[in-house]
Amino acid sequence: MRLATIAVLLLAATRASAQDAVQTDRDKYKAILENECVRVLEYTDRPGDRTHQHRHPAFVLYALSSFKRTITLPSGKVLKREFKAGDVMWSDEQTHIGENVGDTPTRVIIVELKKQREGCAKQPSDTADHSGR
Repeated sequence: MRLATIAVLLLAATRASAQDAVQTDRDKYKAILENECVRVLEYTDRPGDRTHQHRHPAFVLYALSSFKRTITLPSGKVLKREFKAGDVMWSDEQTHIGENVGDTPTRVIIVELKKQREGCAKQPSDTADHSGR
């Protein structure tokens, strides 16, 4: 029980201390639009580049180029990802470290969603297309 409590506290501390991507990696992330509903980021890196640990709220990623990368989660789990230009991906809120493990630069647009606010367009969930196509 005591070990489980310590693990939960460490995970909570990691999530709380994870910083905004634009703050941690200014050389890779550029905010190109921000309002009360979304923040749109342009992300670029080169083969071998690695980010600092950071967090994103729920987001949609659109790949402008083909690339390979790993995503390391706070738990230590490593996810391997490969994108082709034009691929679209949805992700829930996430804290991670990203690394370009391919031989091509990464170029993506990330649309981070902000908490629902009055004035943001609403789409009924029964008509929403979550396929990414």
